[in-house]
Amino acid sequence: MAESDALELLARGQIEIEGRLVDASNTTLRAEITLDGVTRRCVYKPVRGERPLWDFPDGTLAGREVSAYLVSQATGWGLVPPTILRDGPLGVGALQLWIDEPDDAESLIGFVPAYDVPQGWIAVANARDDDGDAYALAHADDPRLARLAVFDAIINNADRKGGHVLYPATGAIHGVDHGVSFHVENKLRTVLWGWTGKSLIAEATEVLAALSANLDSTLGATLEEHLTLAEVQHIRLRVRRLQRAGRFPKPPQDWPAIPWPPV
Repeated sequence: MAESDALELLARGQIEIEGRLVDASNTTLRAEITLDGVTRRCVYKPVRGERPLWDFPDGTLAGREVSAYLVSQATGWGLVPPTILRDGPLGVGALQLWIDEPDDAESLIGFVPAYDVPQGWIAVANARDDDGDAYALAHADDPRLARLAVFDAIINNADRKGGHVLYPATGAIHGVDHGVSFHVENKLRTVLWGWTGKSLIAEATEVLAALSANLDSTLGATLEEHLTLAEVQHIRLRVRRLQRAGRFPKPPQDWPAIPWPPV
């Protein structure tokens, strides 16, 4: 489905809730949405179902989900599925197009035997199972994941689990669940640390320059509808730091670098 068609469907379609995704900590509902005879699935996260977070006291998680989509669109990478803020059966919330994955979709992130890390993968952390066998948390050295790592550094994503990366049949990669992003303090927590300290992918230079200019104009003004002024200002600061450094960030020293569970 074309991006514009998906946004129109999300904005004007009739929502019918199917059920709750029980693994989510906040109210997260799967629904069908229908417009002009076209029906698709979507994820609906009503604001009233959010649990207060001590370290994200301002704004809403739904607003952060929408902000992540807006930043993703501004990069041109299309990493976040179409997402809008609208009224629904349980009030205002984030509505995101559901992404189907093929049954045989292979994850590019996971735990692998420490002695047998796949060729082209990068080990990030060591672990042992209940039997004491050694494993490595690792991910593929894949340019699509590298884009996602840059994106996460921009939005200060505090929860990039392996399960928050989707692999549709199109060959693209999508990141989801961005409700705990955009904090003014460095809270980057991810499984994508394989490029730590290395030079950014070449395409990031142009993307960051365009994003910086956009944040000073249209994008910045739009984000201020969903985030605090300080949070929007810190997006600008993070983009400029990435531009100056030209390298992937290093893990924070005062914050757990890897989310739990990682995958």
